[in-house]
Amino acid sequence: MPQHLFRKAFLAAGLTLAVSSVGLAQEKQAPPPTLSGADAVMLANTCAGCHGTEGASHGPASPTIAGISKAYFVEVMKGFADDSIYSTIMGRIAKGYSEDEIKLMAEYFASKPFVKAKQSFDKGEADKGAKLHKNYCEKCHANNGSSAEDDSGILAGQWTPYLHYSMEDFQTGKREMPKKMKQQFEKMQEKEGEAGLKSLMNFYASQQ
Repeated sequence: MPQHLFRKAFLAAGLTLAVSSVGLAQEKQAPPPTLSGADAVMLANTCAGCHGTEGASHGPASPTIAGISKAYFVEVMKGFADDSIYSTIMGRIAKGYSEDEIKLMAEYFASKPFVKAKQSFDKGEADKGAKLHKNYCEKCHANNGSSAEDDSGILAGQWTPYLHYSMEDFQTGKREMPKKMKQQFEKMQEKEGEAGLKSLMNFYASQQ
């Protein structure tokens, strides 16, 4: 082979080897999706004991988490993990997941349909609650509390005992109310008292 052709062939082979070596190095250095190596389904299954298969809770104290927004899920889980949001056991549980794992779970549960709880309610109270929701809650909890897009959690069809426990945490100061929620809640309390909250709970229970 002429020397100049040999040199070209040698350089081409060297370039191919270099590119292949870089590719292999990048593959070796690429981090796994999560530290544990678990995928979204595997991670979500760790929540099924309390929150039901695919996040559809059988209640009553554990909320359905299927269908909630990714942003809301991540926000709450991070709050549990750093103890900025009060919890009984979720603080310990949330600390066991990495940020990447929480994001994977958030995407998984956001992709699942919210399953509304079948529970009893008082129709008269629910009718009163519908008006209260419209006056005090609709701006942050759209579509009668069923929208996930407002990143505030889903209220319509959520388990009533869970909503009661959550509001009790807010009212006793265990959990801090967001500014807008606090303003609206205090307005309703001043005008309606605890009866207003009861009506709201019946309204959300009626959304089945």
